[in-house]
Amino acid sequence: MAKSGKNKKPANTSSTIALNKKARHDYFLEERFEAGIALAGWEVKALRAGKGQITDCYVIFKDDEAYLLAAQIQPLPEASTHFVTDPYRTRKLLLHRKEITRLQRAIDQKGYTVVPTALYWKKHMVKCEIALAKGKQLHDKRATEKERDWNLQKRRIMSHSTRK
Repeated sequence: MAKSGKNKKPANTSSTIALNKKARHDYFLEERFEAGIALAGWEVKALRAGKGQITDCYVIFKDDEAYLLAAQIQPLPEASTHFVTDPYRTRKLLLHRKEITRLQRAIDQKGYTVVPTALYWKKHMVKCEIALAKGKQLHDKRATEKERDWNLQKRRIMSHSTRK
């Protein structure tokens, strides 16, 4: 007997395209925002293939608009030859006016910076998570690493003690 039903797409294991782990190491991330990105067609195809990287990129504000600088999206080799593909092109971030003014005010007055922390899919659109961040000093980075090592040791001790 044949099964009837719809053909199901294979479940996508993760909607995350790229993470910026360096931002968590270098900054205290305080407030997070979700922004859309204005992309070209070849960039969306490249992101579907996992060719995006946001490790060394940052956000700037110009004329009351937010832009993502130095985000790398490598073009696919199958991309059409009549496109000029710049992997590091400046991409516009799509935010509400209130969010932009809030971020600009924090940058100007309090000494914060805005860094992208993740690129991910939300339904069929690419979103960028940006965070309001304050830079860490060297001793802050050491303290964070020490705390992470201590938490790892605690988990090992707890799992070892529960086995007996």
